[in-house]
Amino acid sequence: MLQLPIVLPAVLVPVDVVAVVLVLVTVFGPRGRAKDAGATDHPVRRRRDRGVPAVLVRIAAIAVGAGIGLVAVWWFGDVQDRFGVSFTAVTRMWVAFTVAAVLLFLVVLVQGGNGRRIVGLGAALAVALTAGLGINVDFGAYRTIGEAVTPNPYPIGTLDHQHAARPGARVVDAATWTAPEGMPDRGRTIAVRIPATVSHFHARPAVVWLPPAAQVADPPTLPVLVALSGQPGQPADMFQTGRLGSFLDHYAAAHHGIAPIVVSPDQLGAPGHNPMCVDSRRLGRSATYVMTDTVRWIHEHLDVASGSAAWGIGGFSQGATCAVQFSSAYPEVFGTTLAISSELAPANGDLEHTIAVGFGGSRPAYLRATPEALLAAHTPYHDHLTVFGYGEDDAPYEASTLALRAASERAGMATTLIVSPGSAHDWNTVRYVLGHGLPTVIAHLGLPVDGVRR
Repeated sequence: MLQLPIVLPAVLVPVDVVAVVLVLVTVFGPRGRAKDAGATDHPVRRRRDRGVPAVLVRIAAIAVGAGIGLVAVWWFGDVQDRFGVSFTAVTRMWVAFTVAAVLLFLVVLVQGGNGRRIVGLGAALAVALTAGLGINVDFGAYRTIGEAVTPNPYPIGTLDHQHAARPGARVVDAATWTAPEGMPDRGRTIAVRIPATVSHFHARPAVVWLPPAAQVADPPTLPVLVALSGQPGQPADMFQTGRLGSFLDHYAAAHHGIAPIVVSPDQLGAPGHNPMCVDSRRLGRSATYVMTDTVRWIHEHLDVASGSAAWGIGGFSQGATCAVQFSSAYPEVFGTTLAISSELAPANGDLEHTIAVGFGGSRPAYLRATPEALLAAHTPYHDHLTVFGYGEDDAPYEASTLALRAASERAGMATTLIVSPGSAHDWNTVRYVLGHGLPTVIAHLGLPVDGVRR
């Protein structure tokens, strides 16, 4: 049951048909016998049934409900910006349908008829399910029921033959390395606990991806990529929903099992928590957890190369904002960045709330923490690459991405831009940018791509 695909027409079409049928029966179906409907022969009831076109009332309820849904999305999504994204027409449509079905159910509750009430409830539930599946497809989130209900599908595991990084170690020369017999065919994804020794940040288990070459008895020294989820989110998202491991498996299969090691720490602490990747008394020391605890753990547990040339960081949405913040502030640590739909600056609600909870009420502290300010403070950057990406239909994040790209280039960074056609602020965009941007990232980390390395 957990492996049931929920994005295929074989599932979506029957659910849609059931929802439509139930709505039509609710609106146009027979009233049923008086005793089933709980009606009486009272003359007032008979006159009301004859004089009031109940079907038109139900149709009007659908129209009014759809309007309420569209206005609600506009008000809370566009005007109030409660969700931090601009919803697509598809998602707006599904919200409108759901509110319409709920209002239709409320109307039939008042009109009476136990049979119609039951069918109306079924219609509302079916439309809500259909809307959820449709929005899921629009956002490109979950492929199966298991992905939707399992927060982290990866078990706590060991790091195989990995060992502490050696000072001054360089990325393996792929041209001279030979894959040993018995090397696994695919990468291995596991959960690990990265202690918050310095930050005391309440982080969930991280996720680590080890390419085939990192799992052998004498593993080569590899580059490392730190990957950050969006918010709300969890460390597994870049692998489970973004399918990062699948893209890297494809690369490793063409390069004798070699690929970057990936570490996805928890910069959030909880799905709905947004500490903005800064150190805050109210939100916790997320920045220290990533830049001190996590970086130190990588050095102590993984055979990765030294120097910023072999270290990259990337993410989606809030995770992309964090990636740009960290790579801008710590060019000695990260030389490569992958930013998919980054915000222009750290944000937790409106500007006033952001400054209050993240920066102790200090507007100057907030301004110093914005990526544009960090880029200006650390210019010029040397041999630093940022791959930017966003969805074609994601106007707010198009604006922020283009502004960050311009600021990065002014600071001396090399940049490239990938635009995902026909997608918005969703996982379809993430997968498109990963598929088209990872080769550039990997090449800049020192591994060959199509026989070329930087």
